[in-house]
Amino acid sequence: MAGTKITVVISQSQGKNPSKRWLEEELAAALIMDPDVDVSLVPHLYDLAADHTGMLFLKSVPNDMIVLSWLYPRAAHWILDRNGIKGHQGATLLKGADDDDEVDEEPPETSGIGPSSVPDRRIYCIDLRETSEPATYLEEIRRIAQETSVQTVDLMQWIQGQPEPQQLERYLNLQPADQPSNGNGAHPGSNNNGNRFSEPDAVKRRWYPVIDYDRCTNCMECIDFCLFGVYGVDHQERILVEQQDNCKKGCPACSRVCPENAIVFPGHKTPAIAGADGEVAGLKIDLSKLFGAPSALEMAVHERDVELVADGRDAVGMEVGIPQRQTGQPEKPRDELDDLMDSLDDLDL
Repeated sequence: MAGTKITVVISQSQGKNPSKRWLEEELAAALIMDPDVDVSLVPHLYDLAADHTGMLFLKSVPNDMIVLSWLYPRAAHWILDRNGIKGHQGATLLKGADDDDEVDEEPPETSGIGPSSVPDRRIYCIDLRETSEPATYLEEIRRIAQETSVQTVDLMQWIQGQPEPQQLERYLNLQPADQPSNGNGAHPGSNNNGNRFSEPDAVKRRWYPVIDYDRCTNCMECIDFCLFGVYGVDHQERILVEQQDNCKKGCPACSRVCPENAIVFPGHKTPAIAGADGEVAGLKIDLSKLFGAPSALEMAVHERDVELVADGRDAVGMEVGIPQRQTGQPEKPRDELDDLMDSLDDLDL
């Protein structure tokens, strides 16, 4: 019985790095020939506005989806969630060079308030920085397609054999949005297999925070600390990024004061802030203090003051919005990291 193919989305890099474009082209060329998937290209996920055609296409996908981007999977997932593209996080077997050899079969436990209204489907986010070998990604995509038991539809092939250079160029270089329909009911950026690309609406590089609701406890420290109107609350009194374009480019201050490391800036150079998973992203102690560097809070206050002055406002230092909501909360059970820090304190470094 015919069913629906799994959708594979390639989110392009922000620049024109030749090695990145080569990898995107190799993956697209292979996937458009795969009868088990529908492949699509969109610009960089982080830069897409809510009404961009690429984002509208992503919203139109109803079933399981694989998203390949130049982002940490955690960052990509919550960018999609913010834009109403929701689903359970699908587990992938791709791991970076610094990861352990063993793959966790069970997802880590979450302590946050969780996302709202998650449909019964999975979204698999894959970081294109894991390896430069296209075959590795193709193998994982085919594994996921089989795992999800998606049945394929027998449709007329768009092209026979290998794609011609001009076909691949048209596919990879986004086409004008005002092209007419191709006459068969397909989108002008589609082929008969359903493969498509996003039109080049104006896309500029953006900077804004993304909330990981699996970690966020709704403590509201971020809304107290940020003085630029970025954060708000919804009708359920849940924290949200309300005015993302109010955020000051390059400033990650609110992520430093979040007690659960739930605020992600996908474009930041520091992995823990950009959405890296694992212990580095959840480290609760600022080890830089061991070497005389400013604490995370001091760095955040400085970053905020710099932006306030640039806005023509007065610096406020430690006088406004310093985390207080967690004061009086019961302490979490001690762990090995607490013991390590106590041992280091005893050494009087």
